[in-house]
This record gives sequence, structure tokens and C-alpha cells, in this order.
Amino acid sequence: MSIGTFTVRPLDPLKDAELLHRWVTDPKAAFWMMQDAKLQDVEREYMRIAAHEHHHAYLGLHDGEPAFLMEKYDPRYVELVGLYDPEPGDVGMHFLVAPTDRPLHGFTRAVITAVMEELFADPATRRVVVEPDVTNKAVHALNEAVGFVPEREIDKPEKRALLSFCTREQFEAARGASV
Repeated sequence: MSIGTFTVRPLDPLKDAELLHRWVTDPKAAFWMMQDAKLQDVEREYMRIAAHEHHHAYLGLHDGEPAFLMEKYDPRYVELVGLYDPEPGDVGMHFLVAPTDRPLHGFTRAVITAVMEELFADPATRRVVVEPDVTNKAVHALNEAVGFVPEREIDKPEKRALLSFCTREQFEAARGASV
């Protein structure tokens, strides 16, 4: 059974701000830590990301309709500076699935798979790095399903995080196991 087609495009911080604001302030997006954000806060945050040389945001589309947010960053300069020893080809990632009234079984796993495919489409990407909140058990399970291996807990200014890594080979093996 096919869930549909996923594509990504660069996020437009002003044009997409209202949509993003709905997503990041939804109760299901608590781990995004923007629950009380105003529209202007969301615009400001994504303008900051758009201007950043080492942090990029993308709007993910499902069959042409906005369905998820994807961020990629260089952990040597953003998010994880001084918290681990980066290796050449490391790429950091965040993703957020849009809230919906009509959940589709397997959708979130399909989204994280599409995100990983997008990241590994760049031959320079050797390993994806994530740092979700240690209490976000749902995302830990999703990460594991696509090949992430937890390394250790780390303290970030905003949270205690589970530092995890996924090599291209681990992703391919996990994807092959789920077919």
C-alpha cells in the first residue's frame, strides 16, 4: 500500500508562517517548544534560520499539500556545538508532522523515511544526528525504526536530549528490513 508522494521545498518564512504557527502551537507539537509562540515569533525564528548559513528549513509536501516541517543543520555550528565530536558528513535533523483530524496509519514513519531519503540524497551526508528530548518516547521509536542508534543523553540549554546517530548503511538496513 502506497501512502503517497513526498517532496520538500525551501520554507518561505513569511508566506508559510501562518501554517507553521498552527503546527508548532498545536498541543501535539509540545516537544517543538513553541506552544506559546505568537505569529511574529514564528516568522522571526524562521527568518533567523533562513539567514543562517548552517541551518535550513523545508516545507514537506504529501501529494502536493503541506504535511511536515523539516530542518537540517550542520552540528559543527548549530545545536550541538561542544556537545559531541562531529565527524565529516554529519548532518543534524529535526522534523515535525502537521497535526491532522484524519490520521493515516504509518504516515509519521513514512515522513521520517522521506526526510532521511532527502538527507541521504546528498552524497556528502554520511551520518544523520538527532537530539530529541529524552522523554519523547514516540520519536525514539520512530528514530529506531529508520536506523538510529542512541549514543548517550546530553544536556542542552533547553532540554535533556538523547543524542542518536544513523549512518547511510544503518538507514538502508532498516529500510530493507521494513519492506
